Amino acid sequence: MKISAFLDEMERIAPAALAEEFDTGKIGLIVEGTDEVTTICAALDPTVHVVNRAASLGADMLVVHHTPIFTPVTRITGTTAHILGTLLGNGINLFVMHTNFDHAEGGINDSLADMLGLTNRKRMSLGIVGDFSLTLPDLVSRLSCGVRIYGTIDVPGRVAVVGGSGFQPDLMEEARDLGADLFISSEMKHSIARQAPLPCIEATHYTLESPGMRAIAERMGWTYIDDPPESCLSL
Repeated sequence: MKISAFLDEMERIAPAALAEEFDTGKIGLIVEGTDEVTTICAALDPTVHVVNRAASLGADMLVVHHTPIFTPVTRITGTTAHILGTLLGNGINLFVMHTNFDHAEGGINDSLADMLGLTNRKRMSLGIVGDFSLTLPDLVSRLSCGVRIYGTIDVPGRVAVVGGSGFQPDLMEEARDLGADLFISSEMKHSIARQAPLPCIEATHYTLESPGMRAIAERMGWTYIDDPPESCLSL
């Protein structure tokens, strides 16, 4: 497959126009490799382990959710040098689908909603609200990570899920307006927790977003490369 055909397919799956403004210039083809795409890998982050594994598999395309170059780079050293050197040295293209894939149907938030078995879904400006029938222990078990719980949670109920760092007052108010009585996201700040308008479960960023990248890899027939932080590993 020519890379132009691959890029067209990615635009169909997660149009760039869906991305948040802060993603301008940070999504799409970030590192240019070979013009022919035959072996595709996917991961949440382009870590050292992930790019090494992609190279060992002979990949010529690596699709990730988070770019390795989010801010302007004035020095290429250390981990950044290894990641970019491995990609460029092996002719591996790096394609990033970030907030456009959060918003896209079948993307990060849909996969999270699927994992929790949500029904009667409504889309938020950045997330999904739906009904769940799980007990609290079962809900936490499906998240497969350590969690923090804020407030008193009644189950079953209606929950808002936002992959990534979604604990924002406007999103929480939007979720409540859509009938949510629970909000799940990651990276809660103390100041937000103090004024949260509904009970919350704080999970890890990795746990909430990796299912979406795993799902697209399975759907597209790509190889998924898992690389969870140590805090996400089961003991």
